[in-house]
Amino acid sequence: MCIRDSNKLVQIDALKRPLEVIHEVQNDIQQLVVDILWSDPTDTDQDLGIQPNYIRDPNSTGNIVKFGPDKVEEFLGNNGLNMILRAHECVMDGFERFAGGTLITVFSATDYCGRHKNAGAVLFITRKFEIIPKLIYPLDTGESNWMEDGEAGQEVRPPTPPRWTTAQFPRNNSFN
Repeated sequence: MCIRDSNKLVQIDALKRPLEVIHEVQNDIQQLVVDILWSDPTDTDQDLGIQPNYIRDPNSTGNIVKFGPDKVEEFLGNNGLNMILRAHECVMDGFERFAGGTLITVFSATDYCGRHKNAGAVLFITRKFEIIPKLIYPLDTGESNWMEDGEAGQEVRPPTPPRWTTAQFPRNNSFN
């Protein structure tokens, strides 16, 4: 989520859903959606302000940016928040703290796309609002998690397992 122009939660809440994601931004609402989805923290806590994000925005349109810890602090202050938990960015250790720990990125997919060898993580939040990360390490089997498409010679994602019917596995309540 980008903290461009001191966005407020009321602006995000007011977005009409379902959202349409347009990468060739033409107005403030489209920019807000792109900021929420694609903006990332800067590389270090010492990199301040708004900076270009050349990895997510290789065409240098300026629509996708990185935000510094100063922007995190400003966003938190403007919205009466203490912390931001975010996802949707592959981080090597499964989770990553930024801005003095006031922003945490969590990524649960291990070995993303069968190529990154990253850990995944799950965050547990205690009743005292302590955050406890549990890391999930990729299997070191030497085998790819991807399959070769014999005709095109391209790698494809493994098929999603089928959903089981309730006749096969009846549920006793909403918790199992």
